[in-house]
Amino acid sequence: MVMSLVLGFSSAVDFRWRKTAGFSDRFTRAVSSVVFPVHGNVYPLGYYNVTINIGQPPRPYYLDLDTGSDLTWLQCDAPCVRCLEAPHPLYQPSSDLIPCNDPLCKALHLNSNQRCETPEQCDYEVEYADGGSSLGVLVRDVFSMNYTQGLRLTPRLALGCGYDQIPGASSHHPLDGVLGLGRGKVSILSQLHSQGYVKNVIGHCLSSLGGGILFFGDDLYDSSRVSWTPMSREYSKHYSPAMGGELLFGGRTTGLKNLLTVFDSGSSYTYFNSKAYQAVTYLLKRELSGKPLKEARDDHTLPLCWQGRRPFMSIEEVKKYFKPLALSFKTGWRSKTLFEIPPEAYLIISMKGNVCLGILNGTEIGLQNLNLIGDISMQDQMIIYDNEKQSIGWMPVDCDELASLKAAQVYEY
Repeated sequence: MVMSLVLGFSSAVDFRWRKTAGFSDRFTRAVSSVVFPVHGNVYPLGYYNVTINIGQPPRPYYLDLDTGSDLTWLQCDAPCVRCLEAPHPLYQPSSDLIPCNDPLCKALHLNSNQRCETPEQCDYEVEYADGGSSLGVLVRDVFSMNYTQGLRLTPRLALGCGYDQIPGASSHHPLDGVLGLGRGKVSILSQLHSQGYVKNVIGHCLSSLGGGILFFGDDLYDSSRVSWTPMSREYSKHYSPAMGGELLFGGRTTGLKNLLTVFDSGSSYTYFNSKAYQAVTYLLKRELSGKPLKEARDDHTLPLCWQGRRPFMSIEEVKKYFKPLALSFKTGWRSKTLFEIPPEAYLIISMKGNVCLGILNGTEIGLQNLNLIGDISMQDQMIIYDNEKQSIGWMPVDCDELASLKAAQVYEY
């Protein structure tokens, strides 16, 4: 799913076609980062997730990482009315219910009409664009994680105890829940920051070979090597550049400017609005005219696939036929920064050995004029969301190599 209709958008399932920090001055001593290994891939799995240990004693749960939504929730035995297939036993909720007048509950319902029918608890409902949903209550529980230099922290954080889940049309994999990483106050990052554990910075590096890392904090990169663009203050729910992007094809403008763009790790694929999507598919088809590729109309992996004289084994075999895309964002009166999308960041090789376009028409699935940058276009780059400086940044990185390093080695990167 790509967009939540109630509390935010995106989720961790995508259209495939879709030692506590015991120092008293914690607020000035967020001196390290927290790093999680990431598992999964764009295709054929269609999702990335991390393992988070929650509860007392701590138990592991697989959560889909989602920068497009705020609420973290687990399928929960409260008891469960409807729960989906999950990798682990259902979460047993703590007795620490969050009341309806809690600031986090108010923040969660800031833009909804939900009322406090039961004052002693905070009810929530998240609905996603593909019809999936989670209904439950907010609780607090212990999250166990480590700083990169080994110090253990066990903060108590708010999460959703989801006792009624409806699968969406694009729910193709079992999940324990969703890790909400958005800009809202209820997100895990915001809670960790407000308690003084980390700076309000999150980032990820997703490998095109599968896997990668997710991190909280700003110790893993050299800011001077990063391409930065300001975050939108008007479109403050999501990680969106302040200035609309200009779409380039093969280094030349397409004439499409001021594209409202969101970076969203909860979506495997990238979605352009109808006008941008039609422009890209037209340009690609024109570019491929006379090339040894023809449309593979019997391959329904994605809406648009091409076949060669023989099945392709990798993108390397076919990327020479495709031109790079890019989004150019203004960063000042005259300055711009370029987010490059080379062929390997918008193509996949299907199980049939065809090459398929990993950019889809977002208008058709309810994204209206929005352009959503999904995991496929963020692979092999470190993407950084710096909420303190209100900036989004990126730089090319070998994410597979980075993910293979130990936490201490990652810290030194």
